[in-house]
Amino acid sequence: MVKGLYTAYTGMINEQHRMDTLTNNLANSTTVGFKKEGSTSQSFDSVLAYKLKDAADTPNIPKRMGINNPGVKIGENYTDWDQGSFKITDNTYDLALSGDGFFTIEFTNKAGETSTRYTRDGSFTLTTDGYLVTHDGDYVMGTNGRIKLDTLKDSKIDTLGNIYQDDKLVATLKLTDFEDYNYLEKYGENLLIPVEGATFREPNAKVYSGYLEMSNVNIVTEMVDLIAITRQYESNQKIIRSIDETLEIAATRLGKLG
Repeated sequence: MVKGLYTAYTGMINEQHRMDTLTNNLANSTTVGFKKEGSTSQSFDSVLAYKLKDAADTPNIPKRMGINNPGVKIGENYTDWDQGSFKITDNTYDLALSGDGFFTIEFTNKAGETSTRYTRDGSFTLTTDGYLVTHDGDYVMGTNGRIKLDTLKDSKIDTLGNIYQDDKLVATLKLTDFEDYNYLEKYGENLLIPVEGATFREPNAKVYSGYLEMSNVNIVTEMVDLIAITRQYESNQKIIRSIDETLEIAATRLGKLG
């Protein structure tokens, strides 16, 4: 295979991956509490150098390198955990977190199994029974379990997550934080799930009632990146066309007997 074809092909695959990540960010630019994602790339020489210096197993013993072709290799996706801007709603049960930490949610799947999930999306509401739930109907957890309030009384929520009715403390939001956010995975429905290796720590977040933390996606920046990715993809397309035309000439014209 002509190396230029493979290099341009890997470039197109990489730009497609970047495009998928970017369009997902744009699609969630108005999603409450959404944290944008980015993608990384690795060049052939960096992958080769890493393999050559890898002495994790069988040091000083020659071993197969595997398939390492020139071109670009898709790296890993990462999440930008920077805080989003606050939107004023004046709804008591719309809550935003300032600082590091997450709301704790009791998630119920389609099979009726419950588990704990975490989110920065504080767009909560009360059920007719007085339970504080997410917009998908999952229970918001307090320090003593599910939060149940009197629907006939007004509530006040302070920055520590304490919920008062008639000036009496009735519940406290359970906030959770982690040592390393690399051990968190996006689960869907704007929820996060810790993976093996995740360790808890004391959250330092403050709760603001009547606000929502919006997505940290900057639409202008994403659109500029979108244009750049599109042009880079088209450049790789042109390279493939040029090589294809060159090969066609070599196969059909050069060496042809008159």
